[in-house]
Amino acid sequence: MALFSSLTPVFIAIICVLIGVIMKKTNGEKEKRDTKSKHPSRPWVDEDLKDGTDHPLEEEEGEEEWQGLEENVAHVPFTGERYSEAEMIKRSQAFYELLNKRRSVRFLSDEPVPREVIDNVIRTAGTSPSGAHTEPWTFVVVQDPYLKHKIREIVEEEEEINYKKRMGDRWVNDLKRLRTNWIKEYLDTAPYLILIFKQVYGRLPNGKKKTHYYNEISVSIACGILLAALQNAGLYTVTSTPLNCGPQLRVLLQRPANEKLLLLLPVGYPKKDATVPALTRKPLEDIMVVM
Repeated sequence: MALFSSLTPVFIAIICVLIGVIMKKTNGEKEKRDTKSKHPSRPWVDEDLKDGTDHPLEEEEGEEEWQGLEENVAHVPFTGERYSEAEMIKRSQAFYELLNKRRSVRFLSDEPVPREVIDNVIRTAGTSPSGAHTEPWTFVVVQDPYLKHKIREIVEEEEEINYKKRMGDRWVNDLKRLRTNWIKEYLDTAPYLILIFKQVYGRLPNGKKKTHYYNEISVSIACGILLAALQNAGLYTVTSTPLNCGPQLRVLLQRPANEKLLLLLPVGYPKKDATVPALTRKPLEDIMVVM
């Protein structure tokens, strides 16, 4: 009996330790569950703008299935342009000076632009490289005044929500110095709107899905080439990613479900009284590292 009495405090201490361990473990698991359930709040994220490259297609459309591409593409001799070093330097400097004049212009004139120019700049964008040469892009050119205005209505409605609720104070404050808001007059006045859709997958002759490798990167490169082509032609634009407008614009323009809106470009000449922010670009030493 005396032995039991002497051991009682030890038993009590052991029981307390065990209870403490159990409670700590329980609380830890609860915290993990709470952490998992609390995803970072990013209401501005647009599903259409997410890169779906890493999302595999359905299992029945596996990687081993024929993708509808030619098995043996003929290879032909290639001879590229070759310039003297002096000419290379001259051409590269001239092209830089041309592109360095590119500015995002939000005040566009309604002055007509030759349609052939638009055809040519989109042909130029279509020369972009793409994953396995799948060319996963669709350029929708809108010139109809009614459609342009419907696009403006959709964009402005969503953009007002973006500015007031989705984007957050930091983003909105960062844009104040550029004097931007949800009013997009240029969507009505620009003679052309070019909406660039990425095709997240294609279709095989049998109707099944066809993989479009690196569709996001491929279309982004094409967009860059398009911007350069517009600048070369003396036309101006402002790159617009209309958050949360993709599905509505896709329906309005009768585009299929495999196309996701990546970029919207109003295209035209600047208004005579157009202004742009007095911005500077980073110097070469800040953007290039030579190893």
